Amino acid sequence: MRVELQMERFYLARYYSEAVEAAGCLPLHIPLIPDASYVEAIVAGLDGILLPGSDSDVDPLLYGREPHTKLGSVHPLRDETDLLVLKAAEERRLPLLAICFGLQVWNVSRGGTLIQDIGSSLPNALRHEQGAPRERPSHRIRINPESKLARLAGGEGALVNSHHHQAIEEVGRDLRATAWSSDGLVEALEDTRHDRWAVGVQWHPELGWDKDKLSGALFAEFASAASDNADG
Repeated sequence: MRVELQMERFYLARYYSEAVEAAGCLPLHIPLIPDASYVEAIVAGLDGILLPGSDSDVDPLLYGREPHTKLGSVHPLRDETDLLVLKAAEERRLPLLAICFGLQVWNVSRGGTLIQDIGSSLPNALRHEQGAPRERPSHRIRINPESKLARLAGGEGALVNSHHHQAIEEVGRDLRATAWSSDGLVEALEDTRHDRWAVGVQWHPELGWDKDKLSGALFAEFASAASDNADG
């Protein structure tokens, strides 16, 4: 889930749960309680993990950097809980679908780094904060033809939406970049180990799961991987 600091409440946009349920799974929300024993107990009953987006930025101290002047708000509850969830999911080899912020914190958990602000660090980059309507595909991506993503997309390219001001810089261990925007920014990561189903995307497939082929295919394969994990 996310945390709203003003009202001190946990919340999550409806689209994540709707996409997971439509794919045949039972969505369960994980409150941001960064206690290892609590997280381990929750994850022990799950068949897969979806790490959603956030309106916060990953704390740069987690990847050895000082805060950039354009760094957004940092929510320690989200960072700490996500890292505990990722640790527990890794130990159990759970399927993982990481979206936007989820992709970024996953990369950081593997020792990778982030570009803290695209606009000031890469002035010739595309517009990656498109605004409303949020579901509108706003730019193209190039996909590695040997990736899971290419198989799901049915080719080496796709149109995606874009709602982020940070991006992957150095890719973490056991991960590989599998999609890029035309300005060279990483748009997707996959786990390199053959016994894991773990995919992260920089866009928001939950906004288009019912109309966009690639978005729907991502959730369908995530659900299939979770089902296989449950049966195993």
